[in-house]
Amino acid sequence: MHARAVAVTTTALLGVALLAPLSHARAAHGGDADGPLVVAHRGASGYAPENTLAAVDKAAELGVRWVENDVQRTRDGELVVLHDDNLRRTTDVEEVFPDRAPWKVQDFTAAEIARLDAGSWFGAEYAGARVPTLKQYVDRVEHNHQKLLLELKNPQLYPGIERETLKVLANEGWLDRPHVAGRLIVQSFSADSVRTVHELKPAVKTGFLGTPPVSELPEYAKFTDQINPSYGTLSASYAASVHAFKGPHGRRMEVFTWTVNDADTARKVAAYDVDGIISNRPDVVREAVRETVDSTGR
Repeated sequence: MHARAVAVTTTALLGVALLAPLSHARAAHGGDADGPLVVAHRGASGYAPENTLAAVDKAAELGVRWVENDVQRTRDGELVVLHDDNLRRTTDVEEVFPDRAPWKVQDFTAAEIARLDAGSWFGAEYAGARVPTLKQYVDRVEHNHQKLLLELKNPQLYPGIERETLKVLANEGWLDRPHVAGRLIVQSFSADSVRTVHELKPAVKTGFLGTPPVSELPEYAKFTDQINPSYGTLSASYAASVHAFKGPHGRRMEVFTWTVNDADTARKVAAYDVDGIISNRPDVVREAVRETVDSTGR
């Protein structure tokens, strides 16, 4: 452990100098040859209502291979794709069910949620879009030949959601070797939830959302393949510290950062040698990263 700690410190210092070209790092660790992976946050949510099938399709239209989503559970045990733990912000639930405040997801059945309009708040052209079930969502991602970064949202509200999510993924064919090898990552802000996913299905790639202290990274490396911090908490030295460890699958731990929506920030975090950038506007980030690679040769 002492030797590993020394390696972390050394690598963190050297990381500021960006020793390895980005193209080489991506090729060696499963990313794109021209820079970090770009992930459409809640689908291409800068252009279509978040976490809807329309947002998945918009990401596909933009040529974005990875989409991110959020999973919650209804009162009757259906897994649905929604960011908030209540329905107010992105649906017309207050109009449809005016007497059901505070409109928590866990207080509504799947059939009730299926009645809600999840698109009009974003724009009239999306009127009638629905909150998809996890099954509907992964089926659309599959149809579009895309890849999925799935977030277990608020797992403390939904005991057992890890096992239930893995069951849906298995039923829809997402836990076979091709998907597990390169098309699926499960992440959460809860270390316990990430650890549970790893224990239940060790082959699945996992990510922890947050910026744990470097001193705690050896423990995280036992059950997560990624450390995924907000870009505001990220530095080149921190990314290098994460990269100094091998995760539970014996590969270098990765860093996916969020939520980057402008070109300047995209170029900044790309220079930190991150492995992925999560964005509401993935086309903007992709173009900025490509320009950086073209100009630097990295």
